[in-house]
Amino acid sequence: MKTKINSLILGIVTLFTSVSCGQKTENQKISKKMNEEKVNMADMETVTFGAGCFWCVEAVFQQIEGVVKVESGYSNGQAKKPTYREVCTGNTGCAEVVQVTFDPKKVSFDTILEIFWKTHDPTTLNRQGADEGTQYRSGVFYHNEAQKASAEAWKKKLNDEHVFPNPIVTEITAVANYSPAEDYHQDYYALNGHNPYCQVVIKPKMDKLQKTFKDKLKVQ
Repeated sequence: MKTKINSLILGIVTLFTSVSCGQKTENQKISKKMNEEKVNMADMETVTFGAGCFWCVEAVFQQIEGVVKVESGYSNGQAKKPTYREVCTGNTGCAEVVQVTFDPKKVSFDTILEIFWKTHDPTTLNRQGADEGTQYRSGVFYHNEAQKASAEAWKKKLNDEHVFPNPIVTEITAVANYSPAEDYHQDYYALNGHNPYCQVVIKPKMDKLQKTFKDKLKVQ
């Protein structure tokens, strides 16, 4: 009996030791991956977009292969760190935006711009669908002169070719006064996909994305 108890104790100790070692190894792998990602971030490029409700825009770009981070936030207004409630008044001048960080070796900036133009209506001033106000304006808030040139070339080309029935009113200006939105806005569609707004407004946009840019999406 004593031998069995000792064996049982030894087995439990061995089990916890192996779990602990296994967890340590797994943590080391995660830590290594995070360090590699930090190093690789130096090779990434970031652009800021306004295209209506940031929940929608975030959901779109999170699906694109080569995009490594999408963050909802506020920018290009007078307020430097506004709250969502303040932005909703329309008095801050801030736009709801997403900052898209991507690997230019995996997805070109031209492709990122194409997805931007084709997944919202760039011809409606300060409005996307039922969302109305300056905070919902269409904008390419560039981070460098190359992005500015590309965005302006795209806008001219689309207008010249009358791709949209009305002229594009998208603002193209340097990003300014950017600040992240509150935590509950981040990954909103992924975490709240079944709520009514997501089903009525965002899901149709995602369905269109699946059809139009099927070859640009991440493998699930």
